[in-house]
Amino acid sequence: CDVDAPNLHLIMAAKTDPERRDYYGLPKAKIDPKRCTACDRCRESCRFEAIIKDQDYKVDAFACEGCGVCVAVCPVNAVTLNPAVAGELMLHTDEDRVFSTAQLKMGSGNSGLLVSEVKKQLKTAAVQTELAIIDGSPGIGCPVIASLSGVDLVLIVAEPSVSGLSDLERIIKTAGTFQIKTAVCINKYDTNRGKTTKIEDYCRENEIPVVGHIPFDPLAVEAINNGKTIVDLECPAGEATRRVFARTLDLLLMDSQNSADAD
Repeated sequence: CDVDAPNLHLIMAAKTDPERRDYYGLPKAKIDPKRCTACDRCRESCRFEAIIKDQDYKVDAFACEGCGVCVAVCPVNAVTLNPAVAGELMLHTDEDRVFSTAQLKMGSGNSGLLVSEVKKQLKTAAVQTELAIIDGSPGIGCPVIASLSGVDLVLIVAEPSVSGLSDLERIIKTAGTFQIKTAVCINKYDTNRGKTTKIEDYCRENEIPVVGHIPFDPLAVEAINNGKTIVDLECPAGEATRRVFARTLDLLLMDSQNSADAD
């Protein structure tokens, strides 16, 4: 669901061409020069400075947020809001797996709606699957919140830095708001042992399981350059990633068993 600059498809090695369809984001304003009387109300009212006064009044599509204030203030109905293609949804369907992704057009902004569309087409195509992995984007904005919706467990990949610890705390609180269980994996843990210890202490204090530590490994770059995942290579980071995956599955199975026992 990280659709700003998606690259997961580079290592997924899909066997078939994807099904493609347009994604329509926020509508964009358009001014009809034949109706426009150059009253300037639209330009004065636009807080995004998306109205440009040239020979005719025009709309900067990259600046327009589709709020509709220009439509509301125009006395002659010269401004309309029109659907705009903001990107493309893609769905790869192979014999043993389904991969759903999207690509935004340059200048288009990501939103929770697009992430929801990516998840929706995955759910529709993979009705019987036992495991679905959602690759969320960094931060805690609307796209991330949409990524969290409906999941059983959030695996947070944290890095040992000041910003890494801060982001970790925020995403844990965000997941807690939705009553979603969390687990933590510390990436490149050996690049800053002190910060790694702080992350471990925070997780211990908040009873959050740490499912693994992945070391810094130059072979990770080599794997990506060759269109492979890190687990395709025999290397320390690959071994650590396999352990993280196994422990995360154990957590999911444990939660499922506890839920079944409770019922």
